[in-house]
Amino acid sequence: MVTNGTQSAEDASTAAPGPQYAVHSIDHYALEVPDLGIAEHFLDAFGLIVRRNNDCLEVFAGDGHCWARFHEGDRKRLAYLSFNCFSGDFEGIRRQLADAGAAFAEDVPFDGRAEGVWFFDVDGNLIQVRVGPKTSPGAKPAARLESAPAGKRGATVRSLVRKIRPRRLSHVLMFSPNVAHALDFYRRALGLRLSDRSGDVIAFTHAPHGSDHHLLALVQSSAKGWHHAAWDVQNVNEVGQGATQMANAGYTRGWGTGRHVLGSNYFFYVLDPWGSFCEYSADMDYIPSGQVWPAGDFPPEDSLYQWGPDVPDYFIRNTEV
Repeated sequence: MVTNGTQSAEDASTAAPGPQYAVHSIDHYALEVPDLGIAEHFLDAFGLIVRRNNDCLEVFAGDGHCWARFHEGDRKRLAYLSFNCFSGDFEGIRRQLADAGAAFAEDVPFDGRAEGVWFFDVDGNLIQVRVGPKTSPGAKPAARLESAPAGKRGATVRSLVRKIRPRRLSHVLMFSPNVAHALDFYRRALGLRLSDRSGDVIAFTHAPHGSDHHLLALVQSSAKGWHHAAWDVQNVNEVGQGATQMANAGYTRGWGTGRHVLGSNYFFYVLDPWGSFCEYSADMDYIPSGQVWPAGDFPPEDSLYQWGPDVPDYFIRNTEV
């Protein structure tokens, strides 16, 4: 459920560490890709709603929000990432950005959407913060998988399985050449809090106003880059159905189905046409507003997945290097 951006940071508990002001949601992300026609086919097969708007694709999920924009470029890369905040937090975040040493952007070449503040993070990614609706959930969404009673058939025939359509964007994961440095920047500048990590290899962050276990995650690489966008579906059954849906559309490479440890969500990752991923994700841990999450540092062998197939070698490859 999307609510409007009128609340302030003072409404959140100050018990957890971090600066006073914080973003509450991702509004959308924008990618540049070499061919919008290929992008449209992939996104439609995934179950997202795609609309052409001038020179870009706008991507919607079941909640009706525009979660992504795809622009044409010479290669796949993150064009920008947009966060929303409450109106009472905006000027405080602007000051935090200055204190954190953010490089403010003077020209924004994307359809004149110059509202809010634009800057480059420590890895050189273009980021927007604006006053906007809280698109992250206000409570943990239901993820029921009901069992049929005795004497009843539990599964429908395959030909009657409906197309899986994600409900919303869950989170994004970006490559970083220095995860610890990037993590510190997003904490000081945008108020994102550490959920869990595995050394300096990967870190998961959440927003303090009520958030999934991770909103933005960072993983080690030799350079910045885009790893995946994760899309929330109702349950693990829809995760598996989504995997079959994509295989039927010709997208057979990926990783899953499995269950993560950090975040606890069920997953299936589909390799996209540019070497990054889209993830079907269900039943992620939720951190209520004001709760101090017991962030842990887990060894790699204990942190990635509880069960599932072996990780393919291309899963951790940064194709933007």
